[in-house]
Amino acid sequence: MNITKLILTTVSAAVLLTATSCVKDSLNHTPHPDKGAVLLMFEKSATETHTVLIDDQKSDFSATPFCFPALLEPGSHMMIIWNHAEGFDFDGLTARVKKDDTQNSFIIPMPGHLFSTNGSIEIMADDTLRINTPLIPRTRDLVLQFTVAEGRPELIQSVTGTIDGIANAFNIEEGELIGAPSSTVVNFTRDGDQLNATARILGTRGSAQTLTFDIVFVDNNRTQHTEIDLTEVLAGFNSPTTEPFPVKGKLNTPIGMETGSAEIIDWEEGEGGDLEAGV
Repeated sequence: MNITKLILTTVSAAVLLTATSCVKDSLNHTPHPDKGAVLLMFEKSATETHTVLIDDQKSDFSATPFCFPALLEPGSHMMIIWNHAEGFDFDGLTARVKKDDTQNSFIIPMPGHLFSTNGSIEIMADDTLRINTPLIPRTRDLVLQFTVAEGRPELIQSVTGTIDGIANAFNIEEGELIGAPSSTVVNFTRDGDQLNATARILGTRGSAQTLTFDIVFVDNNRTQHTEIDLTEVLAGFNSPTTEPFPVKGKLNTPIGMETGSAEIIDWEEGEGGDLEAGV
């Protein structure tokens, strides 16, 4: 776990800490001359509950500014903050994406946005530590956008995509992904020759990521089933940002060809650059 005193940082997120006095009189700066207080000042969702854990003392809050209810001894203390994002189960300091009710072996494709931060704070006696800390995003949207370049898109009845090799759990204390790779299922929508789907995931997990297409056509429920390797395309996905990660490509679905006949070419992935992938 990366810990920085006074300034909490993880990758590009910075934590600004400033120590000031709450109340001042002729003898002391505050009503607690032998201990220090913590006041959380950062912006947050107006509706979500957050939890702050300092050492072994925990408190929930739904609005800021929030004064941590316990006064602290001078010195270094470990602080962890996270939000109670929808679509997650929380077990201690582990956040797990909920299972899909209709397909229990998969996780849901669109949980809420999970945020957290962790680090060491320095408490001074007779002071209030005001913390303005932007929480670090732990989920990111994977936006899949495909253009039907060959075939008749109007014949497409439905497209289901199974994404394999993604994370299902996050260790809030350590700030890292944990657990075995999981899968999720997304349903594509069609707008003309465009097929679109979005999955909100914690990150990639394991040595390989794949997208399996199941395309059903209106003519006698003809189907095409194709597996595509996304490992190289998603190599830059695991960055702490709320910016979506778009993956674009051209989808060939020749009429009259069946299982395994579809292919995607002319990839464009989220961090820039082109590559081709065929099946």
